[in-house]
Amino acid sequence: MAMRFKNLDGSGPQAFTRVFKWAVTDKLLGKRRGSPARAVVPHVEPDLAVLATPPAPGEGARLTWLGHASWLVQLDGVSLLIDPVLRDAINVVIRRNVPPGVPVEKLPRIDASLVSHNHYDHLDLPTLKQVGARVITGLGHAPVFQGQGLSFHELDWWESTQVGPVRVHYVPSQHWSRRGLNDANEMLWGGFVVEGSSARVYHSGDTAYFQGFKEIGARFPQLDAALLPIGAYDPAWFMRLQHMNPEEAVQAFEDLGALAFFAMHWGTFKLTDEPLDEPPVRLDAEWLRRGWPRDRVHVLPVGGTHTVRHG
Repeated sequence: MAMRFKNLDGSGPQAFTRVFKWAVTDKLLGKRRGSPARAVVPHVEPDLAVLATPPAPGEGARLTWLGHASWLVQLDGVSLLIDPVLRDAINVVIRRNVPPGVPVEKLPRIDASLVSHNHYDHLDLPTLKQVGARVITGLGHAPVFQGQGLSFHELDWWESTQVGPVRVHYVPSQHWSRRGLNDANEMLWGGFVVEGSSARVYHSGDTAYFQGFKEIGARFPQLDAALLPIGAYDPAWFMRLQHMNPEEAVQAFEDLGALAFFAMHWGTFKLTDEPLDEPPVRLDAEWLRRGWPRDRVHVLPVGGTHTVRHG
């Protein structure tokens, strides 16, 4: 079947020869950087009593990092999960380096689960089924969700839907999709802008650095928070077409014109060659190099919470 979706620049998944060089040849020849499978990543116990009640209209958005790209976003009386992957492992073999910020059974009532794309470290069907909420995702995901007992709503880039008083917009990212052997780019990938009465939050999904950040920032001015990936970038020759390094994430933040940077997609699953705890060190160095205010960058511990609002 022909690929259905492409990036804004027309690109699709990397060629098999490049994938084979990264996954097999370079590994056998010892050309890939070695680093430990685990690392110490800060983790705090969440205040479940506070999380049980979302902020009311006018009280901003409460952001809780659950690890990797998983977030609990609460605003205007609504609780949303973004890319919830809360089990002990993905694909059985890749185990968590740090427990989820909030276990599934201790989450508040969830109004919708937002899924950026179909890769297994972002779309975890067992977690979504355990949560049981309506799923909002990109076009083409019906084969995943049909027959699973979950209601789902598909969006094209720049389309939106309502979750109570909250508006959820689906926006482009620079990535690709595959869940099986023959479904490359059959399902759309992207990010989300979550818009309430007193806060506007952007979650990029998985993405390389691309010109789309400027357009997202232009269409959604005054983003109060940008949740941006800083990990899974090594080796650069292969990963830069689908993931950002910390320096690129900082440039994306500047392009977006957002008020606060929140780091994600690091420290949870060992997917690439850099040490699990390296990304925030590079992020800190780049922030210092630019001389930007420290109160605009947040590297939350897993389970950590921060509230943002307009003004």
